[in-house]
Amino acid sequence: MTNSIMFFVGLGIVVVYTFFLIGIISKQNKAAKKETPTAVDVLDMDGMGNQGRVPTKAAKNRA
Repeated sequence: MTNSIMFFVGLGIVVVYTFFLIGIISKQNKAAKKETPTAVDVLDMDGMGNQGRVPTKAAKNRA
């Protein structure tokens, strides 16, 4: 009898903990989506913008 009571008390604690944990994770996920800008340059791999991607002047033919 005592073992089953302790089991259900422990199970209740785990269920309540899991419920609040999932709630916190979902709330933080929604907050992160709000802060993230939607316009992202997908070609900017190095984080420096357009500095090294496209040359500003055409190369001269030196041959």
